[in-house]
Amino acid sequence: MRVPYRWLTEWVSVPWQGAELGSRLTMAGFELEAIDMTEGDDPVLELNVTANRGDAMSIVGVAREVAALTGNPLGGPKIEPVAAKIKDTFPVHLDAKAACPKFAGRVIRGVNNRALTPVWMRERLSRCGVRSISPIVDVTNYVLLEMGQPMHAYDLSKLHREIRVRFPNPAEKLTLLDGRTIESEHDVLLIADAEGPVGLAGIMGGERTSVSSDTTDVFFEVAWFTPDVIRGRGRRWGLVTDASQRYERGVDPSVQARAIERATSLLLQIAGGQPGPVTLAQAVEHLPARPQVKLRRAQLQRLLGASVDPARVTSTLKSLQMQVEATAEGWSVTPPSHRFDISIEADLIEEVARIMGFDAIIESDARVAQLFSSLPEEIPPDHAILEPLTSRGYYETISYAFTDPVRQAQLFPDLPGLALANPISADLSVMRVSLWPGLLNVALLNQRRQQDRIRIFERGTRFEPFESGQTREIDSIAGVASGARYPEQWGLPKDARAVIDFFDVKSDVEALITGTGASADFSFEAASLPCLHPGRAARIRRNGKDVGWIGELHPTWVRELNFTYAPVMFELDYAEALRVKRPLYQEFSRFPQVRRDLALVLDETVSLSAVRERVTSASPAFLQSCLVFDVYRGPGVETGRKSIALGLIFQDISRTLTDVEIEGAVASIVAELRVSLNAHIRE
Repeated sequence: MRVPYRWLTEWVSVPWQGAELGSRLTMAGFELEAIDMTEGDDPVLELNVTANRGDAMSIVGVAREVAALTGNPLGGPKIEPVAAKIKDTFPVHLDAKAACPKFAGRVIRGVNNRALTPVWMRERLSRCGVRSISPIVDVTNYVLLEMGQPMHAYDLSKLHREIRVRFPNPAEKLTLLDGRTIESEHDVLLIADAEGPVGLAGIMGGERTSVSSDTTDVFFEVAWFTPDVIRGRGRRWGLVTDASQRYERGVDPSVQARAIERATSLLLQIAGGQPGPVTLAQAVEHLPARPQVKLRRAQLQRLLGASVDPARVTSTLKSLQMQVEATAEGWSVTPPSHRFDISIEADLIEEVARIMGFDAIIESDARVAQLFSSLPEEIPPDHAILEPLTSRGYYETISYAFTDPVRQAQLFPDLPGLALANPISADLSVMRVSLWPGLLNVALLNQRRQQDRIRIFERGTRFEPFESGQTREIDSIAGVASGARYPEQWGLPKDARAVIDFFDVKSDVEALITGTGASADFSFEAASLPCLHPGRAARIRRNGKDVGWIGELHPTWVRELNFTYAPVMFELDYAEALRVKRPLYQEFSRFPQVRRDLALVLDETVSLSAVRERVTSASPAFLQSCLVFDVYRGPGVETGRKSIALGLIFQDISRTLTDVEIEGAVASIVAELRVSLNAHIRE
């Protein structure tokens, strides 16, 4: 959430600003996203709170941490009970007491929901990333941000007879505030009236009872739901709301009455109205208890590796609003109601360490035996793989092991991804079958930031499905390149700035292959894959076994994803493709090499690997290598054919070769190529 600096100072005196405040909060366990100090006299501290505490995702939650870090007292607005002016109430029944043990409600009549929300409230909501809608909705959002307590407002005229908190009946449907109609599942808690569901408990309200500009009578709901009942339910429909994020982590079960009084007071100031009495339905036996937790001095010193002044421990825990009693072995601590995460001794030790500051703990060397894992000779060290790519301008990326199911199904229609039971978002709900989707997302992100030359790679695990329903984890390395062939600079001719193509990336892959010491074992065979450009894709094989793919992204997806230049991609099975061949000593020849060049004319469809294969099969043992040094298409060569110039290197280990032997070998090779590949010597 975003925390306006001035709003925070209403709760606690903040002695730091800017990076210093961010540094201290980061050390205290907040994940700091950014600090924006550019908004004049009212700077904004921007936090992304991902802890398992719903209370921390609020102004008061951040203020508690700052108060503990600074030793300043915690303040905040004074919240007084609002006296009832009418006797109207609305009945509430808890059918699922264990799931919802506390439900506070209040009727307010005569509200002017067309009134204008004050500028100060609209500005604070805006700086927290919330759009102002109407006085009733703005007040509920304000209390949520300020106190960390979600609440909901119903149009009282649209509610029928009673509210029941219950689990759904079979095939029960609900239309949500966002307009979607869903069929509730058996373990999803509902808020319902006499005519059916009016909201998903702790997640989102229903459209039927939503407030509008014409609403004059409102019913406030402030409830406490068990975290396990809310956790993961909304994600089944792609719903991650401000309320669900807090309920999943645990909301303070003692703050409901204060929250409804605060909301009532704010609404009466803005839109007027006459409040009824606060009603409370609760099942005390199902509310969470906060048992005492023992903290031993010896254990504190053992885990921190340093001794801490007992008085400092006491003051630190008390600054976090914990009740502390000294014992013979250390302390007995009772956590406050809003600290769901304090249950064992190690939790208290962590609190002492983070409030003191981890930099205040003296470092000491570990006194344990150092164990080194084995590294088989055939497994290359990481730097041997990373350095060839980074030296060619590639940057390493790290992405999620799960990806967008729609995009993955489009790129790999024949490979169903393993669906997650509880995904973090709808577009990250299946395990990846390839590293390419994540790399393409990174490439697009860089392109949108005006990067016209992109070279990225990733090493990670992909998850390949079997027909039996099982999934195999495959350690892979993949890369994506697009844009100019070389970085722009004055010393290069214009043609050197040409766009990268298939063969440029093939050269990068061959640089990786060279490190295996077995380049001759590899071949690139033309093949097709739905996501790759037909005719610009190849299967990579090692000793006849598939170990990877290389190719240009299919033109359909180049247009669909708005790539400026078509990306060229590769992916290799790390273990199989990059396994190092053990070096064996080979005696070198002291006799001269003999080279013969051949210019052959072949069909356009004949691949280089096929030519090499036939040359090798037809040549004697003293052929050392066969290289291609020219490919020609044009005048003098028929349409549909090409000319390939081969360099044949002959050498024997024990003697000098004679012209007769060389000419015989060349003739044998030419004859084999003529018969098997319809090749002839270029005139």
